Amino acid sequence: METFVATSGRVYPRELKAAPLLRRWVHRLRAAGVHFVMRHRWTGLRPGARWSVDCQVEGEARTFEADAVILALGGGSWPETGSDGAWVSVLGKLGVTVVPLAPANCGWEIPWPPGVLARAEGQPLKNVTARAEGVMAVGELLVTKYGLEGGAIYQLGPALRALPEPEIVIDFKPAHTTQQLARKLGDCRRNFLAEARSRWRLSDAAFAILENLPGRAPFTSAEALATTVKNCVLRLTGPRPLAKAISSAGGVHWSELDAALMVRRLPGIFIAGEMIDWEAPTGGYLMQGCFATGTRAAQGALEWMRLRP
Repeated sequence: METFVATSGRVYPRELKAAPLLRRWVHRLRAAGVHFVMRHRWTGLRPGARWSVDCQVEGEARTFEADAVILALGGGSWPETGSDGAWVSVLGKLGVTVVPLAPANCGWEIPWPPGVLARAEGQPLKNVTARAEGVMAVGELLVTKYGLEGGAIYQLGPALRALPEPEIVIDFKPAHTTQQLARKLGDCRRNFLAEARSRWRLSDAAFAILENLPGRAPFTSAEALATTVKNCVLRLTGPRPLAKAISSAGGVHWSELDAALMVRRLPGIFIAGEMIDWEAPTGGYLMQGCFATGTRAAQGALEWMRLRP
């Protein structure tokens, strides 16, 4: 496939579509002798001389036998694609420690005042920084009817999940100091926020949030407004549901796996992808992590087969 390198340094297919890439992968795998069995739902594993792999096929039970099994069943997000996390209970019954699945690379919910949604729903917050628990992210945010989405808040997911009362601190004007912003309003004596909207070039979304901050008293000085613009605290009620997240955190604990990604207590069973307790930034990094662990698990399975008597 023809590719190109974007300004970010990432490599993309020229067609900018995933389906042609998937079709080529499937064609290559079939040519290599890989046999696909479709519409099977995995339901369990049973040890013996060989592993018994139980499945449901249109309501009927079916069992396969194998010397080595690689499980790549995904996390818990986007369950309509099959990654519904049902495997957690199956492995749990076999004694495998699984860290509870949690939404990652997801939006966070905020009970916006009506004034924010009326002016800012669907509007971006560009070129901002966001902080949580000492971690800073640079990027964009998007005001939604339920809260905030965007790359900046996705990066803060691990830090936000660690907080008993999560909150995000936004700097709407990271290129300017508090003192610089205040000086730009030096001759203003009233309605500081309205004046700052034009002088500081505040976006519609930023202006709506500042105007409707819960418990906010009128800004009585340029310094007070500049301080809030640089440190706007928004309290979050929680992440979006797991089913709505781009990916999931949690999964099989690393201590359960050896260097080949084989489950120590289940010799011959290998784990790859989002089933493992790790998370990555959204997009290509997440895919690359799945490719890397899949490759490692496959190499481990081949080595396991070679060493078996």
